[in-house]
Amino acid sequence: MIELGGIIILGILAQWVAWKLKIPAILPLILIGLFVGPIAAEFLSEDGTKWIEPRWNGEEGLFPGGSLFYFVSLAISIILFEGGLTLKKGEIKNVGPVITKLITLGSIVTFFGAAIAAHYVFYLSWEISFLFSALIIVTGPTVITPILRNIPLKKDISAVLKWEGILIDPIGALVAVLVFEFISVDAGGEYTKTVFIEFGKIVLFGTTFGFTFAHGLNLIINKKWVPHYLMNVFALAAVLGVFILADEFAHESGLLAVVVMGMVLGNSKSPYLKELLYFKESLSVLLISILFILLAADINFEDLLLIYNWNTVILFAAVVFVIRPIGVFLSTQGSNLKLKEKLFISWVGPRGIVAAGIASLFGLKLAEDGVPGAEYITPLVFMIVLGTVILNATTARMFAKIVGVFLTESRGILIVGASKLPRLLAHYLEENGRHVVLIDSNQNNITKANELGLEAMNTNIYSDKLLDNIELNDMGFLMALTGNTDINKYAIKQFGDKFGENGSYRLLTATEVLENTDIPTEGIFSYSDDFNSLTNVINKYPSIQEIELKSKEHYYDLIDITSKDQDIIPLFIKDNEDDLFVVKADKEETLENIEPGWKLVYIGKPFDVENVKIETNGA
Repeated sequence: MIELGGIIILGILAQWVAWKLKIPAILPLILIGLFVGPIAAEFLSEDGTKWIEPRWNGEEGLFPGGSLFYFVSLAISIILFEGGLTLKKGEIKNVGPVITKLITLGSIVTFFGAAIAAHYVFYLSWEISFLFSALIIVTGPTVITPILRNIPLKKDISAVLKWEGILIDPIGALVAVLVFEFISVDAGGEYTKTVFIEFGKIVLFGTTFGFTFAHGLNLIINKKWVPHYLMNVFALAAVLGVFILADEFAHESGLLAVVVMGMVLGNSKSPYLKELLYFKESLSVLLISILFILLAADINFEDLLLIYNWNTVILFAAVVFVIRPIGVFLSTQGSNLKLKEKLFISWVGPRGIVAAGIASLFGLKLAEDGVPGAEYITPLVFMIVLGTVILNATTARMFAKIVGVFLTESRGILIVGASKLPRLLAHYLEENGRHVVLIDSNQNNITKANELGLEAMNTNIYSDKLLDNIELNDMGFLMALTGNTDINKYAIKQFGDKFGENGSYRLLTATEVLENTDIPTEGIFSYSDDFNSLTNVINKYPSIQEIELKSKEHYYDLIDITSKDQDIIPLFIKDNEDDLFVVKADKEETLENIEPGWKLVYIGKPFDVENVKIETNGA
């Protein structure tokens, strides 16, 4: 009981430390596992026993027989399902081909390159070398996300690394399964044929079960055939059921089935998706915390001594500094990514839970079967996992600055609200070359925004998860444009520093418009208009227009007209280089250097140009 409780307590403590230090949680988790496992047994225990013994050895231990392997398999299935839920097709419209090549061509390069390196550096058999290379194909979303979270990057770079990390997990697992079957199967002359038949069954049953049961679960939830309080645990049971059922039909196809299931559900329009995702995220955090400590503690000190030599350094350098860049550059050839972006993607490739989990499963099974060299699998994979995490966690930010992908100026615009007004503004801003993201808790608004081709997220503004979203790393402007005064003020207060470093703005409240005093510095567009008046104008004139400015005085004349005409509301000033500046609600706060040729961007009826007073210093 002490060991089981200790794992949970230490795991959550490690997660908190990782959050506090802004590092991947896998780092403190593995270190804790090694400390309470092989290190404690070798240096701290008088009788040479581990403080936490994952496998029952006749006297103590948590999991008797093969139950540790079953627990690891089920836990990894839940983690991969949660990862699949986060995959959105709209995120990869600009970099889809690059991701496809990374998870195919890049995987092939890693598979053959790492196998050759392992074979000639450690003199392992080709079978064991290819199993090792299959296991380190995967990068890990649980380690990439914390690394990227604190580095302002272009959205395309973040999207490539995020999608690669999640999509490549089941691919690496499947390739590892194929190699494992190749090593384990003994069918004489039917050897190769048997392996490919097994692989075909894995792909067929994995995709079929995942797709079919995802739609089934979505139907059950949307039809409310399950009460709300049972929805999350029912979905959990469904995921485990699909994993087990797929495995019964085709051994090791469960991983692919749950990833496909998660992807299909994640791209559905279920109103319960967000709640389901929150539950699975919390569960994944707990499982990851337990798994990493268990798997690291399960390693023996003798296993660590096997790789305590310079050969390990050579193999690590080959995987990280040679094989990974080759795979990335081949995969990104002909893409829109620049050299500096390719270099950064090459540098960031940490391995995660799937590599460590499956390595433990297969390595220990093969070692028990007496396969020569199998004892190297688990420690070598853990070395790659721990080494890449430490390297990327400590150097990714610095390397981003060195190669020039670190965004010194964040120009993206985060708009809180996705009603008609924000959608209209977002469309105009995107047409003018700005990266815009809308967030709203109303799924109907999000759906309408997506139908217009806008990037929109169904997100609760009061959730801390917004701060962890790596797709928002390039946000530098924040605009709160909802009809709820409290939400607008909260957004500025809570997220202004994170997403509004270049400017945080909100609509005026009805009270501020009526009193027309103490106009806040973050107020925008007009001191005489709030959300309702803006919406009324949009309903009558649903388009954004521009009028060329002749001088600063001309601008003030136009602003005076807008303050008297309720059907014209100023929005932005556009300079001769098409840069946009927000019109502040306080008309005293305006640009000092307005030049001829600049434009006033507004919404409403067209100006009566003939009645606009124009003063150009005598010109």
